[in-house]
Amino acid sequence: MVGEAEGVRPRDWLSVDETAAAFLSRSLSTRPPILLPPPLHRAPLRPGNVVEIAGPSGSGKSQLLLMSAVQCILPKEWEGVHFGGLGKAVMYIDLDCRFDVLRLAQILRKRIAAGCGSVHPTNEEFEIDGSKDEFHSLESTLFSDCMKRFLYVRCYNSSELIDALKSLKFQSEARSEVFGISVYFLMLDSIGAFYWIDRALQPTRESKGKALSFQSITETVIQEIHKFLQLQPILVLVTKAPIYGEGITTSNDFQRGSSKYMSEDSTALRYPKREEERNGSCREYMPSAWQTFVTHRIKLQDLAQEAVFFSEQENEMLSVHTCEWVQPFLNSKEKFYIKDDGVGLIH
Repeated sequence: MVGEAEGVRPRDWLSVDETAAAFLSRSLSTRPPILLPPPLHRAPLRPGNVVEIAGPSGSGKSQLLLMSAVQCILPKEWEGVHFGGLGKAVMYIDLDCRFDVLRLAQILRKRIAAGCGSVHPTNEEFEIDGSKDEFHSLESTLFSDCMKRFLYVRCYNSSELIDALKSLKFQSEARSEVFGISVYFLMLDSIGAFYWIDRALQPTRESKGKALSFQSITETVIQEIHKFLQLQPILVLVTKAPIYGEGITTSNDFQRGSSKYMSEDSTALRYPKREEERNGSCREYMPSAWQTFVTHRIKLQDLAQEAVFFSEQENEMLSVHTCEWVQPFLNSKEKFYIKDDGVGLIH
């Protein structure tokens, strides 16, 4: 070979004195595993992974995103209190305009109160030493610091989504300069929000003469995310609502008001579940490029009236949801319910 003739061997770039254990330790320190809150804790994830959370409306997709966001923006330790967070920034791109900032604040405040309450005095001791105001001031300071790590973007069409992804590098650098942290989680809720709009539009031509279609738009989205992953490894969490058939509305779309944590819907009506919803089956509508791009898949289901759980903490009956890892396949299905401070597992 030419390289060998010139005295340069192709494998010279390898560190010959590095053992397998040293290589593994270096790799883990560069991209440490990420353990998400239950029920997403079964498979350890790493920066660079793309996780698709699929399920019908009301199955808890957005709730799991908010819980993961809180896990990311909370510090690992603060003022001697262990919270177990990552202390990183999150970029949350809202595509279906259902983001509830009050719900995010509720989960975050509950997590902060639970962590601080485990090491600080009780209410009776507060009254004795007069430290109650100082304690609430510390909680408010931590809450404010965490919310500064949450970057929210709302998009109303695919063009705005692509523009938001193009600005991801700039947004991450700006956060790093101001707060000393960069974007670590990228969340899209939900990836199929503009499917019917993009399909209804006739193929148009861009300024460079490239035809615009749903597939080309999806490929552009993948390309922009991939560009950023090459510059800065992050964890990508994406929700996806299923499509059961053209022109058909699922019963869960009319039942978003059934849970106090879901957005209210004035047209909430009781409709029997379709067979596809009961079986959890739906057709795949995302292009093959997207299916290849995704590294992990999770399927959620809302058991609705089929199963309920009485929570003593909430003092009410709550709907039961299921979480199943499809890729990688794990032979288990977690049951969970949504409560004030996030999600609770049913053992």
